[in-house]
Amino acid sequence: MAAASLRRAATLAVTLLVTLTGCSGLSGTGDGDYVPGEGQVAQIAVEDREAPVEVTGTTLEGDPLDLADFRGDVTVVNVWWSGCGPCRSEMPMLVELAGESDAAFVGINIRDQSREAAQALERSAGVTYPSLYDPGSETLLEFGAKYSPRSMPSTMVLDREGRIAALISGAIPSKLTLSDVIEEVAAEDG
Repeated sequence: MAAASLRRAATLAVTLLVTLTGCSGLSGTGDGDYVPGEGQVAQIAVEDREAPVEVTGTTLEGDPLDLADFRGDVTVVNVWWSGCGPCRSEMPMLVELAGESDAAFVGINIRDQSREAAQALERSAGVTYPSLYDPGSETLLEFGAKYSPRSMPSTMVLDREGRIAALISGAIPSKLTLSDVIEEVAAEDG
């Protein structure tokens, strides 16, 4: 009974927050209990980019990972959860683009309470790039207040210096959209 009351209170709080902020994307998640984005792409001008992202953690396989190790490369960071339908839908496209692109790819798995559930989805989608395992979503705080991912899935493109150059809130609209963003960031003078 107490759990049901807490769930109703949390749902009411999220609904109120979404209403007050003008968002309207709660539909379509069923019992997923997350706010999906609308696939909007926000590109950040070079002069407006914040400091490089400092994110470290442990991968789903238990290995250490530091985003700073990818500096010098354009890096695509995809935030996902195995219970998120749009995350599952876009994963094969990300895998395909990772194989075709010169960009580095990294996932951040949030909310999965078991590594096995996340690893099962990666196996079924053929993911070959690493994913940080962050069931408490603490790493998202490291992306800064201004461009922190606020919906699921979210995809960030980091420039060669490790700064957020673009943010896609929600499912990536198309492979071409992400490919174009990667190419634009790669073409920038360092």
